[in-house]
Amino acid sequence: MKQIPNIFTLLNLVCGCIAIMYIMQSGLVPQYTDETGAILVNIPEQMQMASLFIAAAGVIDFLDGFVARLMRASSEMGKQLDSLADVVSFGVAPGMIIFQFLRLAYAGKENGLTVSTLWLLPAFIIPAAGAYRLARFNIDTEQSYGFKGVPIPAAGLLIASFPLIAFLDFGSSIPGLQSINAGFIHLLANKWFLYIFIVIISWLMVSTLPMMALKFKNVTVKDNWPKYLLVVITIIAGIFLQWLAVPLVFIVYDALSLLIKPKAS
Repeated sequence: MKQIPNIFTLLNLVCGCIAIMYIMQSGLVPQYTDETGAILVNIPEQMQMASLFIAAAGVIDFLDGFVARLMRASSEMGKQLDSLADVVSFGVAPGMIIFQFLRLAYAGKENGLTVSTLWLLPAFIIPAAGAYRLARFNIDTEQSYGFKGVPIPAAGLLIASFPLIAFLDFGSSIPGLQSINAGFIHLLANKWFLYIFIVIISWLMVSTLPMMALKFKNVTVKDNWPKYLLVVITIIAGIFLQWLAVPLVFIVYDALSLLIKPKAS
């Protein structure tokens, strides 16, 4: 019974591996033809599927801690295993997403398909920063109800929203929102935006900025109003903004954390 939380953690890891599998689809559609010229194989971009598996990893990551506390099966091994799974699901997989967006950004330019891999490698600063942040978390006993630096799942889920915004149809009828979505997609196709994003999100993870943890000592509004406010904003934004809600909620989460400056312990 004590291994059940660890099984959930391993499912998190498996979801991360499946996400990487989908990310590795090139997005450049190969067309194999027979002697008549008929198309036999058509392989489209699959990053949006990776996003769904990273989201599933996020749900499982929440559940494994909940199950461990419910079953009183928390252990040092479970803590270390959770960090290893998080590096894959919220570090390596999102890093691969940014790698692919960088590759696609260059592919749209002249001679972009032959760009040196060196220009794409900065994407892997993200999993490196995430691993550093997790290692620091594992040896820090003062991060129960607050974090030091942006948690790697938050950064990973933010990046996971990018393919959903870029590749799925945006059906909102709110005036002006279509243009906002188109503008964000344009940014995702800009290599300089991606490089700046890599620096910012990596710095946020390795920083010691006080960040809010979504854990409750009690349920009073007075003590938890920032968390309740975040939940309300998340629901409303999700209804009206669809996938664009994820970057907005991430920004609101950071802003609320910096405003209230939660204590880590």
